[in-house]
Amino acid sequence: MTVSDLVIDDRPVRLAVRDHGGDGAPVLLLHGLGGTLLHWDELAPLLTGSHRVVAMDLRGHGLSGEGPWEWEAVLDDVRAVIDHLGLAEPLVVGHSLGGMVAVQWALRHPDGPGIVNLDGLRSAETEPRHYAGLGPGDVQALLAELNSVFDAQAAAMAQPLPEAHAAMYPQRALLTTGEGVFVRPSAELAGQVRHDPYFKDSVPPVARIRCPALFVLATRNLPGLPGRVGELMPALRAGIRRDLLTLLTDRPHLRVLELDASHNMVAERPGEIARAVLGFRAETTGRF
Repeated sequence: MTVSDLVIDDRPVRLAVRDHGGDGAPVLLLHGLGGTLLHWDELAPLLTGSHRVVAMDLRGHGLSGEGPWEWEAVLDDVRAVIDHLGLAEPLVVGHSLGGMVAVQWALRHPDGPGIVNLDGLRSAETEPRHYAGLGPGDVQALLAELNSVFDAQAAAMAQPLPEAHAAMYPQRALLTTGEGVFVRPSAELAGQVRHDPYFKDSVPPVARIRCPALFVLATRNLPGLPGRVGELMPALRAGIRRDLLTLLTDRPHLRVLELDASHNMVAERPGEIARAVLGFRAETTGRF
């Protein structure tokens, strides 16, 4: 299968795209915060037997241009890729932040073919009730530790990478300026995303989705979580699962799949995710 890269540069924010080819209904892949379209290189070929598969670098990531993180503008970016490649109405598959974009896409296109959200739901960090099985005091203490980790990451992102560290990143994920080499997205854009109200609590909008949607939930922690942060994540996952399943009771067009994987599920379980996407697409179009 021939893979081709292109850049859409006739708009305010340049967009980098990888067309994996394939025949059949289109699928558009959206990576997470800090990722690039390379995120899908192992999974995409598993879909091209029955789908036209395209991945894109979100704004501020990879080889795409800079622009403020505004959800409507990001959706316009997605539409620009769809229109440029003539994808008609694709199934939109997003991981993490890309999954949040997919939910917003579903709200904008209630009659579309659907979305797949790969561990792209978060609950309000300031609401202890979202953390199942932990008391408010424990939640607040653990959140303080988690936020200190995020603050340290944000501070590091604002500084040039040491040469040895830069070598650990794919070139596509880096930006070289006169001040040095920086990881993308910029600390400013990452901060916009981190403090955005929808990013902090992305479960409630699910109730307004009218097109088919599949939510794939991780069941394990990412390896190497610092300190006691690892205690917070199972409670967060349990709270999201509880709240999501509550929404599904009278919404048969929404489905949930729990996967034996961490948040890094696309790299850990590409075959299982591909089967889930293909099965969901076939079921929602009546083809078995």
